[in-house]
Amino acid sequence: MVVVMRTGAAPEEIDAVVARVEAAGGSAFVSRGVQRTIVGLVGDVVQFQALNLATMPGVGDVVRVSKPYKLVSRENHPEATTVSVAGVPIGPDTFTLIAGPCAVETPEQTLAAALMAKEAGATLLRGGAYKPRTSPYAFQGLGEKGLRILAEVREETGLPIVTEVVDAHDVSLVAEYADMLQVGTRNMQNFALLQAVGAAGKPVMLKRGMTATYEEWLMAAEYIAQRGNLDIVLCERGIRTFETSTRNTLDIAAVPMMHALSHLPVIIDPSHSGGRRDLVVPLTRAAIGVGADAVIVDVHPDPSAALCDGPQALFGAELDQLAAACRDLPPVVGRTLVR
Repeated sequence: MVVVMRTGAAPEEIDAVVARVEAAGGSAFVSRGVQRTIVGLVGDVVQFQALNLATMPGVGDVVRVSKPYKLVSRENHPEATTVSVAGVPIGPDTFTLIAGPCAVETPEQTLAAALMAKEAGATLLRGGAYKPRTSPYAFQGLGEKGLRILAEVREETGLPIVTEVVDAHDVSLVAEYADMLQVGTRNMQNFALLQAVGAAGKPVMLKRGMTATYEEWLMAAEYIAQRGNLDIVLCERGIRTFETSTRNTLDIAAVPMMHALSHLPVIIDPSHSGGRRDLVVPLTRAAIGVGADAVIVDVHPDPSAALCDGPQALFGAELDQLAAACRDLPPVVGRTLVR
């Protein structure tokens, strides 16, 4: 961060800025030019922002010249990262299909959905054992029973598991079963949960909060990385806007923007963003075209009977179209479908 002093700033005003920064534990380096003096700051940018330096006498402007998210920043890690989930890569040069039921309901339903997903080209199985829902009366998931079902289905299909954890106290339990831990949109800024999954030793999928900026999303990832875990995948799942025709508004620009800002893989959830079955394949095509490293899609053998998000779950002809898109389009953008 750089503090640009006004023309003619008094020496005592410059000294006051230096003193406030040093009192906060930072370092300040004064560079006196012909017309203006610049004070360069080294330390915690977030802490510097709280000092209100711009309001101090003699200060003309305060400019941040480095990102507050150090570990996940492309600035400090120029090469794109590939995250391996039980041997399945998510990263540059490849495209990965993650699919399965939004919620684990029964062993039969979960196995059927997993087989459908695998047939369509999925190499990772998504499935929710814990379901944070807006309504307290909605289906909340089967908990550990659901985790056991997922483990049994993994044994039968060979598909590694991606599943959500909603409470820091459940992280160790879910990590016993899961190959990848998912942090959902409502928990993106649950900092205790972020720290717990960061310490769990498993890859993490971090969904964007429905009103989160790119910086807030990356700062959430930084909480995970700070615990020594850089196996993080960022998932854009749509943001809340004024539009009501779709469940959320897919921010397709998030993919190239986050690739520019961070070295982490970026994926798209076309199911939760659109909330409609007929939108999933078009949004998947858009995700592939804009450079997403993967998509995560809802699949269900009988969506009309689904306990969670049936209107967006794929089956039949739509699932065939998804398989075709994931097979045919990645090579056009220089990627290979992971099989």
